[in-house]
Amino acid sequence: PSIPIIKVAGVESCVRHTCSPMLRAISNSTPLCQGIPGSVWKLGRLNHIAIAVPDMEKATALYRDVLGAQVSDKVPLPEHGVYTVFVELGNTKLELLHPLGEKSPIAGFLQKNKSGGMHHICIEVDDINAAIVDLKARNIRTLSAKTRIGAHGKPVMFLHPKDCDGVLVELEQA
Repeated sequence: PSIPIIKVAGVESCVRHTCSPMLRAISNSTPLCQGIPGSVWKLGRLNHIAIAVPDMEKATALYRDVLGAQVSDKVPLPEHGVYTVFVELGNTKLELLHPLGEKSPIAGFLQKNKSGGMHHICIEVDDINAAIVDLKARNIRTLSAKTRIGAHGKPVMFLHPKDCDGVLVELEQA
């Protein structure tokens, strides 16, 4: 069978490329990984794009007061070392991230990127455990040994950006 080619933001990629299934989640269409021989899990929709911010109140005010978006309350997630605010966009969300504690991974990110910036993308999967096993078999590294509970109360796993074309990818159980 022929190998489908996708095009996202002007970049063509074969669906068998190690992280190209992640890119396809940007589309709101039916997940394209269905039909890939041997695939026991399916990639879903883009859940959110996370942005590290040096000033949570300023960033929240920008999206709420200037741009008119609906924003959540600020929620501490000490197990992840962050405060989060979600910005509803209709077709997806933005997750504003601010450091919580000195060992926060966001603190390190903001030391390198003083103004903040895009931190990661989050894509839903229908079976996170099967996805992790499959991706590890394809030499995609994870940033932890096992899933953790994320901001939405569901299991999540981060994939190493060096294995995903420089993008930190969070998978979340749908």
